[in-house]
Amino acid sequence: MDFFPIFLKVNHKQILVVGGGEVACRKVDLLLKAHANVTVVSPQLHPHLQQLLKQQLIAHINQPYQSSQLEGADQVWATTDSSTLNHQIYHDANALKIWTNVVDDPTFCDFITPSMVDRSPIQVAISSGGASPVLVRYLRERLETYLPQNLSLLATFSGKQRQRIKQHFTTVDERRKFWEQFFRLTVVENARTDEALETAFQQLLTEQPSNSGSGSLYLIETGHDPELLSLKALRLMQQSEYVLYHNDVAEVFVDLCRRDADRERCDHTNIQTLTENLVQQGIRVCVLATKDNHRPRLKNYCTHHEGIFVPIFG
Repeated sequence: MDFFPIFLKVNHKQILVVGGGEVACRKVDLLLKAHANVTVVSPQLHPHLQQLLKQQLIAHINQPYQSSQLEGADQVWATTDSSTLNHQIYHDANALKIWTNVVDDPTFCDFITPSMVDRSPIQVAISSGGASPVLVRYLRERLETYLPQNLSLLATFSGKQRQRIKQHFTTVDERRKFWEQFFRLTVVENARTDEALETAFQQLLTEQPSNSGSGSLYLIETGHDPELLSLKALRLMQQSEYVLYHNDVAEVFVDLCRRDADRERCDHTNIQTLTENLVQQGIRVCVLATKDNHRPRLKNYCTHHEGIFVPIFG
């Protein structure tokens, strides 16, 4: 991993953008959306930047770049069309320990900006570390079609219910299961107003049992190619709170499971005891196993315990 993924808070931070062309316009627009205090250094400004200056949304230093202009900056963006100047800016800022981005030049970057799908407050960021911008753009376009437009509405509504839901459910596990069920409701997926969400929220609260319920057992056949996993398998892997997997299961399948799920290697001698204890505690357990001679035994065990078996092929 060449770059550590991170979201930075730049609210009211002093951001210096060196360069006044089209590239600077794109970066300045993003920084203003994040409520940064932006100063642009350039003898000439793109008409869009001139309009922002007229609206007093940015500050302007009408001079060529000088290292003294870095004083007081929290972050620097080098967007000029001169690589020599951009590299000088990077070295000057680096000497002052100021995070710097030289646009389209990852070698001279303390951070880079990913391609983003914005459903504020939900944000999805995609990056190739500068290796393949076209592929990243393609992935972003795909995600734009997959992610519903009402994500912003859902995130804002659920954020307002945090204290309310804590009064109703005493444990984190109960709250998590409630939200998982809530977000999968058809009326919620199609909601366009807070009123529709509130109606669904109150109805589900009324129907929700007071206890955490019984656990579940899912046996997922992994095969050797993660792209062969069905949507059902991925959904169950993401719902599971505990993941058991055998030594012959590739790590890529374990990584596709829910991030905060507990994980444990197992073998055929202890799987029965492990799963029975976990399911009795009301935990949703996912067992990952490859397709080989021990599959019939695991399948029979899963069926006997009213679990769900998902083979690699339908």
